[in-house]
Amino acid sequence: MGSPPNVINYCALVSQLCKRGSIKQAFEVLEEMVKRGWKPNIYAHTALIDGLCKKGWTDKAYKLFLKLVRSEKYKPNVHTYTAMISGYCKEKKLDKAEMLLRRMQEQELAPNTNTYTTLIDGHAKVGNFVRVNELMEQMVEEGCNPNIYTYNSLVNGLCKRGDLQEAYRMLEIGFERGLRADHITYTILISEHCRRSDTKKAMEVFSKMITAGCCPDIHTYTSLIGAFCRQKDMKEGERFLKEALNQGLVPTKQTYTSLICGYCRDGSSSLALEIFQNMSKKGSTADSLTYGALISGLCKESKLKEARILYDSMIDKGFSPCEVTRLTVAYEYCMLEDSVTAMAVLDKLDTKSWIRTGTTLVRKLCCEGKVEMAAEFYHKLLDKDRNADPVIYAAFKTACYEIVPLNVERFSISTVC
Repeated sequence: MGSPPNVINYCALVSQLCKRGSIKQAFEVLEEMVKRGWKPNIYAHTALIDGLCKKGWTDKAYKLFLKLVRSEKYKPNVHTYTAMISGYCKEKKLDKAEMLLRRMQEQELAPNTNTYTTLIDGHAKVGNFVRVNELMEQMVEEGCNPNIYTYNSLVNGLCKRGDLQEAYRMLEIGFERGLRADHITYTILISEHCRRSDTKKAMEVFSKMITAGCCPDIHTYTSLIGAFCRQKDMKEGERFLKEALNQGLVPTKQTYTSLICGYCRDGSSSLALEIFQNMSKKGSTADSLTYGALISGLCKESKLKEARILYDSMIDKGFSPCEVTRLTVAYEYCMLEDSVTAMAVLDKLDTKSWIRTGTTLVRKLCCEGKVEMAAEFYHKLLDKDRNADPVIYAAFKTACYEIVPLNVERFSISTVC
């Protein structure tokens, strides 16, 4: 028979469960541990705080953190503070994160590189580079050397701000200090070049990445696939998808959505529909963006039957179609003189969404000179909102006067004056 579990075994199990995201089970193990007379150490508590923060439950994590602060035996260490700071940074509660940094220093606990990197990442993501620079200087003064993760956080923030030149400058400083770019560094730069539609530069960085021996992940490939698909270069998009699959990578929802958007832009909605239907088989679930892209593509090719099936399906699954999707489907039916079906499409919406979409649709129909159809939606709009946008009233009134022999009175427009 094996030896009964001891405190080290229990704490290791708690840590593993937290890393896996099984927080409830981790607490159950903690309770069992206490019942057997073992006292959880600071590492078990730190793992729980970190696990709670990663789940977004920072309030619960902070309650546990305060219990440690008040404890006589187990006090939070630098790893405990860093876990709690990370939780607040992820939620952009930087004031609370900074408060914990000050408390650390008051307790004469020296922040480490990971602590500073976590704060730098949080401030960089919200564009607070004044504080980022202060933290960079402070960590160096205290003997904490920035690592590649620190620079990745900084570069990512600069790219989000659109300052790619400064991002490259900061990387050069890191390289001068002996650091080497990792796959995250390359992916950040590739993603930014792709966002700018600069696929030539993105490919240069990608080549350097391969030469440096860094393996691209699915996020790297998704950025490249998305960029080429936006440029309607489906051949390159397909090539990178095939390359990713050959390396055993699993495409994400974003990967599939990029391809669906690309095929729809290219007028190949049938291929887009095939990808959509295969998503679930590959373990990926479509979201409202995926549905919206495919519905718009089908509408552009006048495949309204398929578009309507998808539209109803996404609503039934609890997804809320964006205004562009709602308007696209309703408008296409109006172009076929089928206002009844167009109305049925909008009637699935809540009142607020109906008003927004109906308002835009009336304006669009007036511009097309389809006043009689616009009148149907305008009167329905008034039923839902008596304080309809006066701009819509003016557009409708103008359209009525421009159509002969139609007139304003025919559509009872005077009732809203």
